[in-house]
Amino acid sequence: MWGVFFMGINTFTEWLRDKKDCVMFTKISRTIDAFSTRQGEITSMLIFPLLGVVLYEVIMRYGFNAPTTWGFEATAFLYGMHYMFGISYTDVRKGHVQVDIFTSLAPKKIRAAISAITTLIFFMPVMLGMTIWSTTFALTSIQGLERNSTSWAPPIYPFKVVMALCFFFLLMQGISNLIKELQILFNTTDQGES
Repeated sequence: MWGVFFMGINTFTEWLRDKKDCVMFTKISRTIDAFSTRQGEITSMLIFPLLGVVLYEVIMRYGFNAPTTWGFEATAFLYGMHYMFGISYTDVRKGHVQVDIFTSLAPKKIRAAISAITTLIFFMPVMLGMTIWSTTFALTSIQGLERNSTSWAPPIYPFKVVMALCFFFLLMQGISNLIKELQILFNTTDQGES
């Protein structure tokens, strides 16, 4: 089993060292980064409807003593979508918390190796599992046209689809990060493109 694994790694590193393939991987990584950045910038605007709902609820509750039945849930759903869309954007911007006290003084290649190993061992399996699980969760919710069990009873399957999509976006961003780490590790960064 390990022989097949190391043979695959050897083939992959040879593939990475080929100039044409290096350009291809760089383009893939940059495309994923651009997508993550753009979707994060666009979906960050969800803060405005969130602000509107909160403001409306506060005015109705405290100004007119007439709280809404939907304000709290709408706030939770909008904030949840804002948060989920932001995870891949935060990752492309290197905004997630990292414990790098042991690697901050290490050479760039050592940092790339540690990052690639932890990405392969921890990040990829977890994100692959979360993507598969949340997609199954969303499909089940769509099939049943699931609604929230409250007095407002909004449909919640669209939010579960968003959750599955966002885990997929984060998985793709992890692949982009892994490509960049492996290119640093094997000295195959494409120097022809900036």
